[in-house]
Amino acid sequence: LIQKVLRKDKSLELNISIVFNGDGLLFRITLLLSGGATMLCLRWRIMGTGPPAFTEVDNPASFADSLFVRAINYNYYYSLNAWLLLCPWWLCFDWSMGCIPLIKSVSDWRIIALAALWFCLIALICQALCSQDSHKRRILTLGLGFLIIPFLPASNLFFRVGFVVAERVIYLPSIGYCMLLTYGFSLLSKQTKKKKMLAATVLGILLINVLRCVIRSNQWRSEEQLFRSALSVCPLNAKVHYNVGKNLADKGNQTAAIKYYREAVRLNPKYVHAMNNLGNILKERNELQEAEGLLSLAVQIQPDFAAAWMNLGIVQNSLRRFEEAEQSYWTAIKHRKKYPDCYYNLGRLYADLNRHIDALNAWRNATVLKPEHSLAWNNMIILLDNTGNLAQAEAVGREALELIPNDHSLMFSLANVLGKSQKYKESEALFLKAIKANPNAASYHGNLAVLYHRWGNLDLAKKHYEVSLKLDPAAPGTKENYSLLKRKLEQLQKKGDA
Repeated sequence: LIQKVLRKDKSLELNISIVFNGDGLLFRITLLLSGGATMLCLRWRIMGTGPPAFTEVDNPASFADSLFVRAINYNYYYSLNAWLLLCPWWLCFDWSMGCIPLIKSVSDWRIIALAALWFCLIALICQALCSQDSHKRRILTLGLGFLIIPFLPASNLFFRVGFVVAERVIYLPSIGYCMLLTYGFSLLSKQTKKKKMLAATVLGILLINVLRCVIRSNQWRSEEQLFRSALSVCPLNAKVHYNVGKNLADKGNQTAAIKYYREAVRLNPKYVHAMNNLGNILKERNELQEAEGLLSLAVQIQPDFAAAWMNLGIVQNSLRRFEEAEQSYWTAIKHRKKYPDCYYNLGRLYADLNRHIDALNAWRNATVLKPEHSLAWNNMIILLDNTGNLAQAEAVGREALELIPNDHSLMFSLANVLGKSQKYKESEALFLKAIKANPNAASYHGNLAVLYHRWGNLDLAKKHYEVSLKLDPAAPGTKENYSLLKRKLEQLQKKGDA
């Protein structure tokens, strides 16, 4: 269309070129600046109009009192980033928590890395500024610009950052690195006669890096491989040991998890999350005294650590120190208002103390905060059932099943209530539905057998008693009920024979 118009009126050509080359450029720059400013404002609002708060373990050098220590360690971090660009062999998901010990004196051999880095940078900058070849100056300037400028926000020069080394921050600088490396090889190819050897060297470097990429990609396929790969790179990093331990704990290997959690606490005696997780495992293994010591230390170091307060309450409850446990639960809730699991555990404490109304209120709070909290619903139903409030138990059970319709434990609890209320047909339907969802639960078959026993369906009762005993031969209540049923069947058979 523009070409047709230009053929008719050549005088428009100059104006159109001005719009596209001048005003168009200005419009694009304005759009980019406006968009960038908007994103910065939004980021600032999301962050709470203030910089994020980092701790010493995140970036130890930035908390050093000595300017010399800060400066020398920042420069060492730059040399590490440069080395990762050159040889990405040491790769780790986290470089904090003592992974890189601070350089505190000039006698530390790592000073050599700083000298090598600045020697190379100064040489490149001199070439970029002083070279007679304008083409060379442009390439070196552009390469150094892409290498240095994108890295400045991560340099600690303008503000403190929350990491020591982070491989993600060298993604953009790698553009400049690739440009400089490519230009360097092009100069070598012009000056050397052994071009095949140079080509073989380049190909070898590419193959080595491809191999490294394959190895690293495989390590990222699972948490276990990723975390274990960091042990050889950062053996002094408490977070690495913590993550390995957590992964093992999630897989049920508590013994191995304890070993890594202990090492994490040894490397960082203030690592409250490792103390909390280790305390949890020890609590489950009934090593309550040590668990209490660890959790008490964790809340002493970090008084607003709600999860540790709750776990401390669970341990104190197990030790039958009920008043302290209650206080710990309420402290956890104070620091985390919406904490359904803590309300659930608080309800269990009140139930143990026969404070039934308080227990029901606590469990109700848990379900309000987390409607799918099936344990809280279940405990409410069971408590109301045990205290003879069958109508209320039924109402709570129906409410729970509306919110969590596929929970077989809720079906089982409500079925028990309905059976006691002599609503046998509805109770049977719920028992059968629960058994379909969890066919290997001995108690489900046993209680359904009791229902049939009461209902007078003795053959079905016998069948489910036998299934229940097959699944759990040691169930005493089921054995007794089955014996009663067999005696009754024998009496009925004698009467029939008579």
